[in-house]
Order: sequence, then structure tokens, then C-alpha cells
Amino acid sequence: MGGRFSRHSFRPSLRKFERLVIYLAEQPISIAYLANQFPSSVEPYVCDEIAALRRQGFTVLPCSARRTSKNLVDERQKTFAAETLYLEPLRIGLLGRALWLCVRERQRLSGLLRRILGRGRENPSRRVRALLHTWLGAYYALRLQERGIRHIHVHHGYFSSWIAMVAALSLEIKFSMTLHGSDLLLHGAYLDLKLKHSAFCLTVSDFNRNYVLQHYVDVDPGKVIVQRIGVAAAHVRTSDFPRDWSQPFTILAVGRLHAIKDHAFLVRACRQLKDRGFNFECLIAGEGPERRSLEGLIQTLHMKGNVNLLGHIAHPQLDTLYATCDLVVLTSRSEGIPLVLMEAMARKASVLAPAITGIPELVFDGRTGFLYQPGSLEDFVESVVNISQLGSALKPVREAARSHVISHFDREKNLSTLADLFRQRLQTTEKSYADPLLQ
Repeated sequence: MGGRFSRHSFRPSLRKFERLVIYLAEQPISIAYLANQFPSSVEPYVCDEIAALRRQGFTVLPCSARRTSKNLVDERQKTFAAETLYLEPLRIGLLGRALWLCVRERQRLSGLLRRILGRGRENPSRRVRALLHTWLGAYYALRLQERGIRHIHVHHGYFSSWIAMVAALSLEIKFSMTLHGSDLLLHGAYLDLKLKHSAFCLTVSDFNRNYVLQHYVDVDPGKVIVQRIGVAAAHVRTSDFPRDWSQPFTILAVGRLHAIKDHAFLVRACRQLKDRGFNFECLIAGEGPERRSLEGLIQTLHMKGNVNLLGHIAHPQLDTLYATCDLVVLTSRSEGIPLVLMEAMARKASVLAPAITGIPELVFDGRTGFLYQPGSLEDFVESVVNISQLGSALKPVREAARSHVISHFDREKNLSTLADLFRQRLQTTEKSYADPLLQ
């Protein structure tokens, strides 16, 4: 009756298996951290989050769907770039294996494929891209399979989040994602599936969390978590330069020259300020694809003496601009909660921003800064003029702005919270895997 697999002969194997499971549970959890493009000068928080997770004992592999710029000047970014796993350039042989993996795992991926091919409101172009990204997800899984990865986290809900989801399904591990602004509000393609399959979803504002729960009613509220980003608020130097009223009122905008940032709105507002006889200069710091268009608009509106495109400005020079300008403005059409506003407020700069998305969680109108009606040139212009007339009455607003950032948007505090959250969520997941096996 003993037979080949008797109770007694099986017991040593069971003990070995138990020891193996316990050993694996005690090892540092390995996370693949994926971004569309990494490292990126406009997303420094990704480097910060990877570093914070590593300090808490996680093994983190930085990954990027696209190649980063070859002209990195920041030494920390160069270090991260050297250790990043890039999907590009694609390997032909591995692509063939990835296609076979898609065929082999078609049952596991069937829900995604049915959604791509026959459901939802996505246009044909978006569906074709989703199929290609499914292939890339299998490709990514093959790149990860020998690296002991036990969780994938992806920053932003763009196409990389689909790649991460497919890779996680193929490897039978979990994935999570962080949503900021446009990836949720403007480009939320297939977000219903991504939310369904994610172990948890982080987002940067209460506004975003409420938006997810209102528009994706099947999502478990417990896995949508507000995780704020932040700046080094407590240790930045602040200066209260005396205002020289003989000089023009200085308006500063900082951000990538991209259509979503709508610097064209700012240039047109400056034209109205000039028409009103307002004495000012406007400085726009940043580079991007809209530069030529903005140069043309500045010339067309005869604003060359009033509006200056500064190009990319390094952080030490930005500190000087924050300290010497009269007003930092933001004119974006969509945002999460912008770092530029946090940086300005931490340095006691007055800020003016549109009352959109999560911005009112940072800028309390009249208390920590000023808000204008989104899309309204008249309200923006009127706000600038009114702020310029407040003079010394702005001091308590600037003080309150700094205090608010230190309390709620301090980088080190929020990174520590992030690491604790990952530890709690991932260890819970690990335990849920281990217990049934031991039983």
C-alpha cells in the first residue's frame, strides 16, 4: 500500500518545499519599475521613488520602454541610465519568441484580446496599437523571466501600463501603477482593464481618486490609493527680496514647451496685459516641441520685448528665478499636482494657476496662492493685475504656501510613505501566495 508516493516518502519532499517557500518569502522582493522613458529630466520623482524603495530593502530594476536621451547632464540620471533595462532596440529573435508566447498564453490573455478586438469605444488605430503592445508585453516578460522579478510597477497609465499588465499576466505575478493627470483624464485608453488587473493603483490627488471611483465603478476602492509626490521643501533657502517698483512686474512660467502646458494661452494673456499698459516681463523656462510655434506667436503678437523663451534652465538657476520673480504662473490644460507649483511655493513665491484637477488641493485661492477660471484670458489677466497691487499683503500668503508644502508635499515624508505602502501591499501579496502552498 505504501507505493511510490506514500505518506512517509512524501514527507521529506514536503519539508524541503516548505523550506523553499519560507526562504523565498524572506528574500528581498524584486520589483521591475517601468516607465515610458527613463530617466527623464521632467520626471525626477521616478528616480526618487526607486531610490526610496531600495533604501527600504527592495531590489529594484529600472526599466524603460523607450531609449532615454544621450545628452543627460545629471550624474544621478547617468547612473540610473547605465543600469536600466531598455526594451529598445528590439531583438528580432526575442520578438519571435514573444509572438509564440502570446499564442501559447492565449487563454490567459483571452480577456484582453476580446476587449481589444470586440468591445469598448476605442478607434481602430488604438486597437492595433494595443495588439502591438500586447506583443511587447510578452517581449518584456521574456526580458524579465530570468531576473527573479516578483512584482512590476509602472509609472503613468500610458502604453507602458499595458505592456506591464501583459508581462505580469504572462509571468503570473502582480503589477501596480501610478496615475498622474493626463494619463487618467485625457488618455485613459483601456484603463478599465488596467485597473481590474492591477494589484493596486496609486494616484497623486484626491481629485484623481474620486475620478477613478466615479468613472470606473467596478474598481475596488481599497486598491486606489492617494500617494502624493513632493519636493525638498524643508531645506530650500528662501529669500525675501525687497520689491523695486521701478522695475517691470516679472512673471515666470516653468515647464516643458508642450501643447498640454498651453504656453500660447500665456503669450496671448501677455498681449492683453500690454494693451492695458501693464509694465511687465514674462519669462518662460523650458524646452519642447512647441518652441517654434511659440516663437511665431510671440512675433505675430509683437511681444518680443515682453516675452522671453529661456530654454532649459538648471535647478540652481531656477532657484534664482523663483526668488527674484514677482509671480509664478501655470497655464496647463491638464495636470496632476505640478512640481513646479510646489517648488515655487516652498520658496515663498506667489503662484497663479487654473482651478483644475488636483491643483486646488495645493493652491487654496487667496490663502496659499491664487486660482483663475480655466481657459479664461480675462480672469487670468485680471488676477495678474490684482496680485501686482497687493504688495506687502502677499507676505502671509507666501508664508502659508511654504507651510502647506512642508506639511503635505515634503518629498522625504512622502517617499517614506510610499516605501511603507509597497512593503505592506507586497508582503500581503507574498503571504497570500505562500499560505495555500504550505497548507
